[in-house]
Amino acid sequence: MGRRSILVAAGWVATVAVATLIGLGAIRLVGESLTGTPGGVRSEAEIERALASPEPVPTGTTGTASVGPGTTSPAPSASSGVRRGFATDGGTAVAECGAGGVRLVSWAPAQGYRVRDVDRGPDDDVEVTFQGPTREYELKVRCIGSEPVAVADD
Repeated sequence: MGRRSILVAAGWVATVAVATLIGLGAIRLVGESLTGTPGGVRSEAEIERALASPEPVPTGTTGTASVGPGTTSPAPSASSGVRRGFATDGGTAVAECGAGGVRLVSWAPAQGYRVRDVDRGPDDDVEVTFQGPTREYELKVRCIGSEPVAVADD
């Protein structure tokens, strides 16, 4: 009787181990498709190259949805100005210098923040304000030469 109990226990442990491994594999596959970064995680160098390219930078859905009803993201311009990305704890934005001045190409609030106000330009300076539950971040950008630069409030 003791030998049979050991075999039953060993079979049960083996079955549980196999079921656990199969479950973990399934969770990993489903989890990556739900929470993974589309196209994989990008390196800092890849992001710099993407921001420096003259191609339009896509605006994330959070950037357009947070602006307000009836608004859309800015239309890509024919300008081949210099683009640069900026980040605050409240969110990120991409700005471009061109013939009409500086303009915001795209913006997206960080998790827990929303876009409270946007002045997308083109103008001498542009700004986006990210509002959080306890703090507000304002990002103001101007062109210095032909390059977008974040500036402190006057």
